[in-house]
Amino acid sequence: MEYVKLGRTGLKVSRLCMGTMQFGWSLDEPSSHRMLSATFDSGINFFDTADIYSKWVEGNPGGVAETYLGNWMKKHHIPRSQIVIATKVRGEMGPSPNDQGLSRVHIMNAVEGSLRRLQTDYIDLYQAHWPDADTPIEETLRAFDDLVQQGKVRYIGASNYKAWQLMEALWVSDKYNLVRYECLQPHYNLLWRAEFERELRDVCRTYGLGVIPYSPLAGGFLTGKYRRDKPLPDSKRAEGRKRAMTEKNFALLDMMDQIAAAHNATVAQVALAWMLADPVITSPIIGTTSEEQLKDNLGALNLKLSPEGKAQLDAMTAYTD
Repeated sequence: MEYVKLGRTGLKVSRLCMGTMQFGWSLDEPSSHRMLSATFDSGINFFDTADIYSKWVEGNPGGVAETYLGNWMKKHHIPRSQIVIATKVRGEMGPSPNDQGLSRVHIMNAVEGSLRRLQTDYIDLYQAHWPDADTPIEETLRAFDDLVQQGKVRYIGASNYKAWQLMEALWVSDKYNLVRYECLQPHYNLLWRAEFERELRDVCRTYGLGVIPYSPLAGGFLTGKYRRDKPLPDSKRAEGRKRAMTEKNFALLDMMDQIAAAHNATVAQVALAWMLADPVITSPIIGTTSEEQLKDNLGALNLKLSPEGKAQLDAMTAYTD
């Protein structure tokens, strides 16, 4: 396993990050523990979660993924210093109007809940899950700064921020000498390039932010499991892929099949290798549900696309302003 610095920090993280959105959704707790153990044994030391995971599942109150992760660490006696835990705050975690957002009151309450569920006394990377227009960014950053000073959080990051929002946050941190966002978690993959590449990529490169994209395989579409001549599987996750079912995207899969065959690789490995070829990208977040999928994703670390293959992918998925 290769380890790289998270942005300009000295924190070393694996080149792939394991996401936990599937915990309490696609995987029950015993299955989640097996997935976490296989991940840790592979050399991946970076785990991403959020307090609201997976609240959209019926009967799931939120906090389940954090709880599974904390229980796994305790049950298997995982040394806390050997893993990097990233979690997120912003979503609704209760009935009160102050049970969500990026206000000081919610951040201070939410971090205690995350620490309790994770059964740890610090969070390596605490991220704003998405912006909060009701709270001044200075209030949010001062709360994060206090958590870092208290030792409950080591670094902070942002997810789903627009370029101007990220720049505003960096400016406020600089102006008031507050801890700054060291990492961005954007939605980014071969099918969804414009959001990150138009402006955010340059911001991250210029200011030295780590980049840990989520959905690098476009919710499974870029694994090749969905094909033009096959019916959709009967699942809610498959339903969410309907808008990707276009002739252009199926033609992309056809090309990826050819590139994969030329490299003795899989479609998923080609998609991840394309992303890992960008020096701005730190660690794509994968969300495997089986050891077979994990092994396949890990294979991307040893795949170097030919210049011709990467150029083909770039050209076929280019966006227009």
